[in-house]
Amino acid sequence: MKLFRTSYLSAAAATVALSAAPLLAQPNAAAPTGPVGIVDAPCAPPVAMPESARALLTQLFMEPRTLTPADTAQLMQHADFGRYNAALRRDAARDWPALCRFRAANAALLDAGARPRVVFIGDSITENWLLGDSALFADEFVNRGIGGQTTPQMLLRFRADVVALGPNIVHILAGTNDVAGNTGPSTAQDVKNNIMSMVDIARANGIDVILGSIPPAASFDWQPTLDPVPPIRTLNMWIRDYAAQNDLGYIDYFTALAGTNAELRAELGNDGVHPNRDGYAIMRRLLEEQLATMD
Repeated sequence: MKLFRTSYLSAAAATVALSAAPLLAQPNAAAPTGPVGIVDAPCAPPVAMPESARALLTQLFMEPRTLTPADTAQLMQHADFGRYNAALRRDAARDWPALCRFRAANAALLDAGARPRVVFIGDSITENWLLGDSALFADEFVNRGIGGQTTPQMLLRFRADVVALGPNIVHILAGTNDVAGNTGPSTAQDVKNNIMSMVDIARANGIDVILGSIPPAASFDWQPTLDPVPPIRTLNMWIRDYAAQNDLGYIDYFTALAGTNAELRAELGNDGVHPNRDGYAIMRRLLEEQLATMD
């Protein structure tokens, strides 16, 4: 079964690493224009990533390397990427959970009568999987990751971007940006509640669940004073135990990608947070092993 695959690919690896993603929802952004209130067509046309920006992001973030200040400068001076990122910021100012991001792609999928086997919901680590392994999403897998997002944003769009598509399975990979505080401070219980609510909604609609552990990160460039290791470790212990207690699928991405200091191993991620092509190859193997137990 061939599924509609959105042409939207994220700059999330870049925007997060360059401290831009947390700005996408900043409250002092320019006042939005367009429809107001409850309307039949609330969304502007979807923003497509220019091919030149996609190629540069693939080069910088997917091909194994160590990013340098020159790489950062090259990206930030790239005109097409700049226009694309500005458009994302504009849309985020009027659509905090990004309900519009995949509205057109979801409609096309439903119109085609195609039902995905797995829908992936998450943040940039999910979204950038399209850059790292586009072939994975060519058929029965649909990617609904959005860079910079936290669990409350994912929960708000869960029905539109997951349930409405009628998948057999949902793959939930979330928590990195909650640890970073991208949408403000929260408690660990808040994050757990959001994940449990997504699981409850999925199960109420006959959708099996795979929970992924939060991938390793020893620091965040956009939150340099924060030590993410303890909260990631604590949340991952809860995710593992919650999945076991509730008979959910579970994938331990953390252990497979982590170095001795709970960092993302340098050969598996170029910026310390986002996997590169080799990191995604490991993640795909673990995913396929988990899916084989659910057939």
